[in-house]
Amino acid sequence: MGNWTRRGILGSLSGAAAAPWLAAQQAAPVRRTGSGPIKITDLKCAIIGRNPVVRVVTDQGISGYGQAESTKPYLKPMVLFYKSFIVGEDPTDVARVMLKIRRYGAFKPWGSAVSAIEMALWDIAGQAAGLPVYKLLGGKIRDRVRVYNGGVRFPMTGQTPQHYAENMARMKEAKEGFTLIKQAVGFHNAAMMRAIPDAWYDEPRSGGAHPNRGLLTERGLKHIVACVEAMKKVLGDEVGLALDCGPGWTVKDAITFARAIEPLHITWLEDLLTGDYTPYPNAELYREVTQSTSVPIHTGEQIYLRENFKDLIEKQAVNVLGPDPEDAGGIAEMKWIAEHADLHGILMAPHGIFDGLFGVAAQVHLGAVCPQNYIAFEYAVGQPEWWYDIVEGLPNPIVKKGFIDVWDRPGLGVTFNVKAARARLSEEDRGFFD
Repeated sequence: MGNWTRRGILGSLSGAAAAPWLAAQQAAPVRRTGSGPIKITDLKCAIIGRNPVVRVVTDQGISGYGQAESTKPYLKPMVLFYKSFIVGEDPTDVARVMLKIRRYGAFKPWGSAVSAIEMALWDIAGQAAGLPVYKLLGGKIRDRVRVYNGGVRFPMTGQTPQHYAENMARMKEAKEGFTLIKQAVGFHNAAMMRAIPDAWYDEPRSGGAHPNRGLLTERGLKHIVACVEAMKKVLGDEVGLALDCGPGWTVKDAITFARAIEPLHITWLEDLLTGDYTPYPNAELYREVTQSTSVPIHTGEQIYLRENFKDLIEKQAVNVLGPDPEDAGGIAEMKWIAEHADLHGILMAPHGIFDGLFGVAAQVHLGAVCPQNYIAFEYAVGQPEWWYDIVEGLPNPIVKKGFIDVWDRPGLGVTFNVKAARARLSEEDRGFFD
C-alpha cells in the first residue's frame, strides 16, 4: 500500500478508532513489492480436487484466487480463454477489467470462469489496499452472516416420510447449529421420484442435471406433501425448512403443492419451474405461481449477470432470488442484483452448495454488504476433506450456531498453504504456484 493510502485512512481515524485497523495491518502485512501501478502478468487455472481454481498473478508480488464449483472440472480451457483480455490491466480497476470479459460469459455453467476471475480481482484489490473486500464494496452492515446447510448432508436410508423425519433429526443436531435447512423434494430429488410408482405422467429420463418434468399424479403429489409434513414436524418452529423442488413442475402442480403446504410456514420453494442448468428464467410463469400462494417462491441459481434478473425482479415474479456468485458474474455483480431486488421487495438467499472454501470466503464478504433483504447463503464444504489442510485463514470452527463471523483480513482473507497445496496438484498443473 502506498503511504498516501495509509495517511488517507489514518486521517479519518483517531485514537481508539484507529487501533483495530492498525492491528489488522500488523497481523496481515501487505505483500506488495513495488510502488507503481500494479499490472496483471498471468492468469492460471488448476483443477484442485475437482474445483477449478483461478490465480491472477501481478507484477507486485500479489496473487488473487477465485474458485468455481466442484461440479465443473471441465472449465479450465474457458478460464484460460480470458488470459489475453486481462494481462497488462490493473487488477484493482475491477470494473474496467470486467467490462472486457463479462459479455463473453453465459448462463450456468459458462459464467463460472468470469465469476471466478472477478473474485480473484477483488482479492488482489483488497490485498493491495490492505483492506477486506467488504470494505471495498461499501462496508459491512452485519458482523455475522447466516448460512444454511448446503454441502452438509446426511445420507438418506429410504424415501418414506419416516426416513425424511429421521434425516431432519440428524440435520437439526449437526454441529454447525443451522437455523435454516434445505432439502430436495420432487423433481430435484430423483430418488424420491423413483420410489413412487407412476409419480408423474411421463417416463423417467436420464442425462444431465434434473432432466424430468411433467404433470404429477395424485399419488406423487400426496407423497411429496407427506414427506414435507414429516420433516417440518421434526423441525418445529425452531429451525426453518426450505425446499429445493425442481425444475420440472407444471404451473398448476406448483400452485397446488404450495397451497397444500401453506400451513407449514416453509421458508421458500426453489426452482419449481426452471433452474439449475435451464438457460432461461420464465418470469411470467413464475409470477403466476408467486401470486397464487403465500409460500415464498425462489429461483435464480443458473442466471448470469444483472440484465438476466431484470424481468424476475421488475415483474416481481418471485419472492426470493438465489443467484450463485460463482455463476452470476462475481461478488460485485451479486451486490448489484441484491440492491435492485431490495428496491422491489424481493429477498436474497444465494446458492453455493459446491462453491468450495474460497467460495465460502466470497460469500461471507458478499453477505456482509448486502442490504436487509438478505436471508442466508448456501454453505459449501471442502471436498475432498484435505481442502481444509491446504487453505489458511478460515475460522475454526467456521460456522457457529448457524452463522459465520465476518473477518477483517485483507482481500478475501483466505489463501493457500502453498507447500501443502503443491502436493495436491496434478502433473499438468505443477506450475500453478510458480
